[in-house]
Amino acid sequence: MIDYAMLVKRYGASPEGEKRYSPPVCLGTDHHVIHGQPDPKHISTSYVERQNLTLRMQNRRLTRLTNAFSKKLANLKASVFLHYAHYNFVRMHKTLRMTPAMAANLTDHIWTVEELIAQAVN
Repeated sequence: MIDYAMLVKRYGASPEGEKRYSPPVCLGTDHHVIHGQPDPKHISTSYVERQNLTLRMQNRRLTRLTNAFSKKLANLKASVFLHYAHYNFVRMHKTLRMTPAMAANLTDHIWTVEELIAQAVN
């Protein structure tokens, strides 16, 4: 069973007027349960923001002003696939003391890069 909820933030204007880089003021949040019974303590944008930051920092193809920037959609898709596959099956996470795939009972061992590439080719 998957628990899924959405957090909607309501923003207002900055009290000191608009400045070029000033963030808007958050007036409040609304929680919407989409499916299941998610724990209200864990309904947060922090999880996806951290995931997005990790992807951007570890995948230079998502950074526009580098020589690794993807101009072709197929190259970008392959790069994102390899990032998430490595992150979930090959990389040991300190807090879990295993890979996320092992924690989710998708595999019983840490994959090697060779195993990952073999699965990607098939």
